[in-house]
Amino acid sequence: MARARKKKDEEQQEQVEETPAEPTAEDAPPAEESPAAEETPAAEEAPAEEAPVSEEPAAAVEPVAEQPPAPAPRNRAKPKAKKAETLPKKKRAASRARGTGERKPIVRLPKPEHARGRRKERRGTVVSSAMDKTIVVRVDTSKPHPRYKKVVRRSTKVHAHDEANAAGVGDVVRIVETRPLSRTKRWRLAEVMEVAK
Repeated sequence: MARARKKKDEEQQEQVEETPAEPTAEDAPPAEESPAAEETPAAEEAPAEEAPVSEEPAAAVEPVAEQPPAPAPRNRAKPKAKKAETLPKKKRAASRARGTGERKPIVRLPKPEHARGRRKERRGTVVSSAMDKTIVVRVDTSKPHPRYKKVVRRSTKVHAHDEANAAGVGDVVRIVETRPLSRTKRWRLAEVMEVAK
């Protein structure tokens, strides 16, 4: 990379040297000689003497002209490179995808051929029915521990959808699993099995 940078710098310096030196040296003497030639032959000698003098200041100006343009492209190139390096991978990938103009095809899963499996059913006691069309059901589970075979009893509370507000506190109900109805509701009231006294 260092070699490539040196080559670029040398090429830029050559371009800078060629561009200002040649046009100024060629343009200036003919412009000075042509008015002098029209006026008098004695005036021709004076521009000839001035031409070498004008070249010396041009030579002195050249190094100044060479130095400022060379660092300017370097400074411009470095921030661009830093920005590209600092972008996260996702953004870099997104920018590449935009650049090509092609989109990836949408992949969709085929519909299931067979009917869905049996929905989960739970039996529980209504703990709260204060919310509109929503009840809180405590579901008690008891099963043996897989290793020690001791019966482990647990209870969980779930929110269930009660469309008709039929269940009251203390009722034993059967709830079935359904699609998410809200952030917390994934169950629906199937039937009220026992009404509380």
